[in-house]
Amino acid sequence: MIRVLVAEDQSAVRAGLVLILGSAPDIEVIGEAADGEQAVAMARELRPDLVLMDIQMPRLDGVAATRQVVGENLADVLVLTTFDLDEYVFGALRAGAAGFLLKNTEARRLIEAVRTVAGGEGLISPAVTRRLIAEFAARPVRAPSADPSVLDALTRREREVLSRLGEGLSNAEIGLRLDMAEATVKTHVSRLLGKLGLRSRVQAAVLAQELGV
Repeated sequence: MIRVLVAEDQSAVRAGLVLILGSAPDIEVIGEAADGEQAVAMARELRPDLVLMDIQMPRLDGVAATRQVVGENLADVLVLTTFDLDEYVFGALRAGAAGFLLKNTEARRLIEAVRTVAGGEGLISPAVTRRLIAEFAARPVRAPSADPSVLDALTRREREVLSRLGEGLSNAEIGLRLDMAEATVKTHVSRLLGKLGLRSRVQAAVLAQELGV
């Protein structure tokens, strides 16, 4: 069973999410939080596999809550957004969110996304991810928040894979682009995440954009 904590301040939306997730035979909603502080506290207490985290919540916003949950290795975080591509979303990804979903995502895709993140893939809807990355790339150039020297630990192949992550490609697409098996791509992704100290491929994609890989 995939144990999920739902953090959403709007009770009607939260109830809908719980109802959808509860309909899946392999997903169990173990808790509901109405704000960021409660989400962090419940994550510490319940140790879910995944937190479905709204961005804009009272007391503690989703970005700060994500940073705490991920920083303490309490759970993976899947962010919910209305798709206002602002610093909240980018901040959540930098904080270690494994992926993000639109609030109007249909039920089937919500369940698939939870399974994807719980399975360690962490890339939600490549088309949506590409839009996010494109928006990030279109922003004014600024000094990178990450030290470019972190890339020194990567092999040439790992850098190539990181670059393709920055384009929002899936493992299968990267395999086709670089002429390698999908399983090999997954291995490279796992290794580069470990070397860079990152928790998700989406976080790696943001890093790739920041460093111009």
